Amino acid sequence: MTFQIHALPEGDFQKYFAMSEAELSAHNAQIHEVTSKPNAPCRVRLEDAEIGERVVLVNYEHQPADSPYRSSHAVYVSEGAVQATPMIGEVPESLAVRTLSVRGFDRRDCIHAADIVDGTDLANRLDSLFADDAVDYAHVHYAQRGCFAAKVTRA
Repeated sequence: MTFQIHALPEGDFQKYFAMSEAELSAHNAQIHEVTSKPNAPCRVRLEDAEIGERVVLVNYEHQPADSPYRSSHAVYVSEGAVQATPMIGEVPESLAVRTLSVRGFDRRDCIHAADIVDGTDLANRLDSLFADDAVDYAHVHYAQRGCFAAKVTRA
């Protein structure tokens, strides 16, 4: 396998769980209690949150590059989440069970290649993407809602 999937850092999100409704609103954030699974894939644990668990839904700038593809979108993060560290070539279940959009970016932070894949085929598609030297890194999104799922780098 030629790729490494990266979880979001745990420290960026836990502050939201101590905020008042007014503070959350000022940050365009919401706290939810999970009522079904799979429904709220935590971007820090790279696992679906359990029923009854509290999650924050917040806008996250996942593509801060100064390019036409600068972007942010909603992400869920579980309360108390500890950052996952998948092994090289490992596809976490929260990705494997969904339809995904995969976007390969070049060194100028512009999309070089993109595809829609079933999560069970993500490893093959990432290997194929990174076989192209023009692809510097990739972003994976949940295709149905378009939310950012994870960044992927060449391993």
